Amino acid sequence: MTRRPGPLLAAAAALALAACSPAGADPDPDAAETPSSAATTTGADGVAHQGGTAVLAFAGDVHFEGSSSSTTDLGSAFDVLAQADVALVNLETAVTTGGTRVDKQFAFRAPPRAVAALEAAGVDAVTLANNHGMDYGASGLQDTLEAGREAGLPVLGAGEDVDDAFRPLRLEPQGVPVSVIAATDVIDTSVQTAWTATATKPGLASAKDSDRLLEDVRDEAQAGRVVVVFLHWGTERVQCPTARQRSLAADLAEAGASVVVGSHAHVLQPTGEVGSALVAYGLGNFHFYAKPGNTLGTQTGVLTVEVGRDGAQGSRWHPAVIRSGKPELLTGATATAGGRSPDELVDLGRACASGSTPSAPAQQRVTGDDGGDGGDGGDGGDDGGPGASSAPPSAPAGPSATPTASRTEPEPPAASPSEPGASASASG
Repeated sequence: MTRRPGPLLAAAAALALAACSPAGADPDPDAAETPSSAATTTGADGVAHQGGTAVLAFAGDVHFEGSSSSTTDLGSAFDVLAQADVALVNLETAVTTGGTRVDKQFAFRAPPRAVAALEAAGVDAVTLANNHGMDYGASGLQDTLEAGREAGLPVLGAGEDVDDAFRPLRLEPQGVPVSVIAATDVIDTSVQTAWTATATKPGLASAKDSDRLLEDVRDEAQAGRVVVVFLHWGTERVQCPTARQRSLAADLAEAGASVVVGSHAHVLQPTGEVGSALVAYGLGNFHFYAKPGNTLGTQTGVLTVEVGRDGAQGSRWHPAVIRSGKPELLTGATATAGGRSPDELVDLGRACASGSTPSAPAQQRVTGDDGGDGGDGGDGGDDGGPGASSAPPSAPAGPSATPTASRTEPEPPAASPSEPGASASASG
């Protein structure tokens, strides 16, 4: 019997990808739009929600470098985050005026006011679990954590020790018990030991410790909480999820995660159902330098997910485009003219699932047209995880199969962005 997508993949501008169902699955958007007989209210994303649900909002990579250095005008797409019950982004930078720059090509630093600006813009928490979280060393990490405390903005995926780094953020929006856990599967090999939190050392929560991550997810799920996992994973500029992403997503769903969202690729990746979980493999750049000529690097948006006590109930994609480093919301005709349309995302997901190369413009690699401002929208981080070889994996099989990666080797960064330590404007 042909399996149809469940209610997680909601209608209208939903980021619904049929490829995350088994081969032959046929999307049925009308079914996703069928109204419930339960009492409904108008939610933060502008659509009707069942009673006893909350709206969570997620966006991708945020830093304050180059054309994204502004801390006063963050772009209209932040309005969607502000309207949600809980909003989270990936903070791809150290927040410090000091620290010692790690010896790597790309190292990002932002002033403390950047964290306050995110909180004022409606962001409720950030994940620092990424390959830039400790770009300015251990003291830079301490400064970042302190900046979060002073701004009242929880910083996830990093801490004084491994327990602190993995500690879930527990919230109850609209009475729904939600736990958010953040970890990174991408840490440059040269700093992997130094950056990974241990029982006696501060650092980042590493998803390479899959057993720890899955154990924490099980604990929260068994406690009756809706578990959200925010991961830094995958390969830069590659739109299809790697074998490692697909395997870990399946493990997280089995452990009880209801929502899994990801970052690092700097391009949008498929979103769909894995078991009973909604998995958004990659949300792309958000408040991040990326030039207009780099189509994939500037396509962005906000994913809102409706959750109830039983997990994810539906989702909606709010397309945006990065202009002058800021995510600007697209509406009406401009939503498909400048952003990634749902149809194109469906085509991408199907191509990933079949193992074929995505058709243009989906196969377009992100190339820099302005090396001085990191025009490619990348950050030079290596994949660092298993299952990242360039050989395409075998086609998916079974009811819980996820998209198969059609791999395109990432291009090297065009040039290093302006270094925070080299100019007064970049560090504050």
